Amino acid sequence: MAGPSERVAQWQPMNPVLVFRHVDCEGPGYLADFLNARGLPYRIVQVDEGESIPEDCANCAALVFMGGPMSVNDPLQWITAELTLIRRAAAAGVPILGHCLGGQLISRALGGTVGPNPVKEIGWAPVTRRADSPDAVWFERLPESFEAFHWHGETFSLPEGAVALLESRFCNRQAFVRGNILALQFHCEMTTPMVRDWCARYRHELVENTNQPGVQSEVEMLTGIDQRITALQGVATDLYAAWLDRWR
Repeated sequence: MAGPSERVAQWQPMNPVLVFRHVDCEGPGYLADFLNARGLPYRIVQVDEGESIPEDCANCAALVFMGGPMSVNDPLQWITAELTLIRRAAAAGVPILGHCLGGQLISRALGGTVGPNPVKEIGWAPVTRRADSPDAVWFERLPESFEAFHWHGETFSLPEGAVALLESRFCNRQAFVRGNILALQFHCEMTTPMVRDWCARYRHELVENTNQPGVQSEVEMLTGIDQRITALQGVATDLYAAWLDRWR
């Protein structure tokens, strides 16, 4: 009998994965490589270019929400529309994945809250398994601890029925799951060009938060960047594959 990963590899959805981009520099990154390698079609919904949010998920295989510098609590029309779509997708059993802002959107849509993290996390920092997490299935592939990339000042609470998976020194909710829904606070989709672009695009945040305990300098973030990205993408592959295992 085929195992879960083999079943996923054999199943090819007819509809695309919808990837919601909220700012031009925070696209799918490595996730696009992952989907392409598995022959899984996807379409980027360019929210930053004014593209409308679908009212339902009838014509998609899954939903993915990327990051962005805005807050889930901002009074933006597209945020309200995305929250509605997430609720409808969750009710219909459609797989959902969120990165940073995307994870916060999922939490808020499912009844959680989003507010300030104790400190800003910007740069590379270890993420570890939570000792109290009962969801061992997700840990079959993940190492006990790994270095992840962070860029956030807010974080999410756990919505009803969700299980916390990972934590870091400055943020005790780095990931949660609920069925086939995976919400991440950190960024595992990064590529080397993306890190360089963010350091240039958001340099003002580094200047404003110099010497903060959770914030690295641009030099620190770019040190050993290629090796760090390679390791992070290995973790991303494991996380994305575990999410795919739960599509059906």
